[in-house]
Amino acid sequence: MYLALFLTPWMLMYALSTMAMNHREFFRKLYGQGPPVFEKERELTYNGTFPPGAKPKEIGQQILSGLGMEGAFGARMSPDGAKVIVNRQEPFAPKRLTFSPGDGKLVVEREVFRSPAFLERLHRRRGYQSDYPLEKTWAFSVDLVIAAMLFWAASGLWMWWEMKLTRRWGAAFGLAGLALFGLFLFTI
Repeated sequence: MYLALFLTPWMLMYALSTMAMNHREFFRKLYGQGPPVFEKERELTYNGTFPPGAKPKEIGQQILSGLGMEGAFGARMSPDGAKVIVNRQEPFAPKRLTFSPGDGKLVVEREVFRSPAFLERLHRRRGYQSDYPLEKTWAFSVDLVIAAMLFWAASGLWMWWEMKLTRRWGAAFGLAGLALFGLFLFTI
């Protein structure tokens, strides 16, 4: 019970985010189609220098550090090779930084909040590859949710087996669930 109470926020987040992904068309009608909308927060000149041959990831790391925006991010070169685009991951308002090395122009934009996108970001956030402690803490909490779900499933099976009066109905429902799962697995 205490584990369930502790993990309630994660269970709600995964339930709501899965609903948002399952009903994506409804939310597209509600919010409109197209890519995420960004609003300009600020524009400035970045005067930092980079080592020769610096990769976009190194440039992004230095810019984010200089702006006090450390955290998980991705960086890439624009298709024309004229700009470095840094996507700073944040749950509520991800940032997009566009840097033009030629003139030092840096544009910082934030994504306009949309609840389905927010829920999907939380749902898809994963892994221990980031060097930031909070990112690793999030990954650990997700591992805890997975372990709890496995425990709940195993304890449910054990309780079913221990309650002799429910074995027939339990077996029927278990087999029906397995059959439906198998049907989806092999036909979708």
